[in-house]
Amino acid sequence: MGCSQSSESKEGKARNEEIENQLKRDRMNLRNEIKMLLLGAGESGKSTILKQMKLIHEGGYSRDERESFREIIFSNTVQSMRVILEAMESLELPLDDQRAEYHVQTIFMQPAQIEGDVLPPEVGQAVKTLWADVGVQAAFQRSREYQLNDSAKYYFDSIDTIASPTYVPSDQDVLRSRVKTTGITETTFIIGDLTYRMFDVGGQRSERKKWIHCFENVTTILFLVAISEYDQLLFEDETVNRMQEALTLFDSICNSRWFTKTSIILFLNKIDRFKEKLPVSPMKNYFPDYEGGQDYSAACDYILNRFVSLNQHPTKQIYTHFTCATDTMQIRFVMAAVNDIIIQDNLRQCGLI
Repeated sequence: MGCSQSSESKEGKARNEEIENQLKRDRMNLRNEIKMLLLGAGESGKSTILKQMKLIHEGGYSRDERESFREIIFSNTVQSMRVILEAMESLELPLDDQRAEYHVQTIFMQPAQIEGDVLPPEVGQAVKTLWADVGVQAAFQRSREYQLNDSAKYYFDSIDTIASPTYVPSDQDVLRSRVKTTGITETTFIIGDLTYRMFDVGGQRSERKKWIHCFENVTTILFLVAISEYDQLLFEDETVNRMQEALTLFDSICNSRWFTKTSIILFLNKIDRFKEKLPVSPMKNYFPDYEGGQDYSAACDYILNRFVSLNQHPTKQIYTHFTCATDTMQIRFVMAAVNDIIIQDNLRQCGLI
């Protein structure tokens, strides 16, 4: 009799374990879909990360897809030169070679959106000549005083290629192209056993009211900060420092009642530009309590601590990475680490670790 009860007890225990394991598997299957919200102030690099995900996990852009970016790249290049020329007037910086005035008029005659498969030769020549002008270079060095795309120098330096009649944008050209994100865009990627639904939200202030109510149940927030913008002002409000705005936004997201159980991954982005700026634009001018001088590591630690210290939840961990969103190899490595973090969080929430 005792043996019979013991056998039944073992069978019952085995059935219970099997049921429990199946319930855990079911919970895991429900969590195989990862909803990731990309947040950050305008021009922090959110759209660039999405492009990198396509390069890394979907085999990159086809030739047709890259060709579809031509007009955007033409427009970015010409509009960036227009912005510099307009800034030269307000900064009272003259052209070094007044004969280049003809090329200035060529730039100002172009529409905001350039259409066509080929950049007109006279436009390419205008960009090339003006970029070589000492006055234009002087204005470029003061670009923190006005609103200039980060990609400007990259495209100006590549103008011979961009102006070629046979030009086809490279992956790097596509990564650096800039179109302001408005509203909410969704992109889906499959990484291993996980399906990522990534939501990119417009970063400008006018877009932010669309954020919170839509995304209470997201798995992860990927928050981007352009740390190179510590000395710049907002596009939409030129009385507000961009880094201060990012800190304010991160505070509101990190401590929001909507995201108390949501893991947050912080990308401190544009480290390449940040490293270039530190020696010529002292961070102490904008953050008086900073004492690290031109030391890159000290500056990175200062910014990291400013953001992480905003977290008011003792049990909430902020996962941080310093990134250059246009560096595909680095983003491949970082996103693999992010994937591991999300898997570990999933296992933890399912009670498997």
